[in-house]
Amino acid sequence: MTEIDRTAVEGLLTALEQAYRRKSWHGATLRGALSRVDPPMAAWRPAKGRPNIWEIAVHAAYWKHNVWRRVSHDEVPGFPLDGSDWFPRPENGVDTKAWKRDLQILKTMHEGLLGAVSELTDADLATIPARGTTTVEDLVRGVAFHDVHHGGQVQLLKRLYAAQSP
Repeated sequence: MTEIDRTAVEGLLTALEQAYRRKSWHGATLRGALSRVDPPMAAWRPAKGRPNIWEIAVHAAYWKHNVWRRVSHDEVPGFPLDGSDWFPRPENGVDTKAWKRDLQILKTMHEGLLGAVSELTDADLATIPARGTTTVEDLVRGVAFHDVHHGGQVQLLKRLYAAQSP
């Protein structure tokens, strides 16, 4: 299949994967940026009131879930954490098990979103989900952009963390 033969849905699936985990020209994916981040680095905050890497990862997971729920034709399980948008992290001190759990939530939300998008037709992309104002296509593309944006933030926070360490 050539690029010209690709459906719009296939293009969106490619964008989601290139933003999250598949090699792309733009540099680190979100998953790539999060690799080799240990819990102390994930929990480090550049300044009071600013998000840390851990919170960015869970925030990205939340929005993948939010869009998954909006575009899915099937029942979607609830988000596994209480709250919405930004989740204070770490909850109870720096904990490797909790960091790995939250990274797994991100992966699970990404895979759920991919599954929902793969079931869409190109005609579905122009629809606006109930109680929404944005097309399905823009929601899905937005999640890919969101991952690229936050992947860049994670890369910057990793550099700032390394610069402040003795």
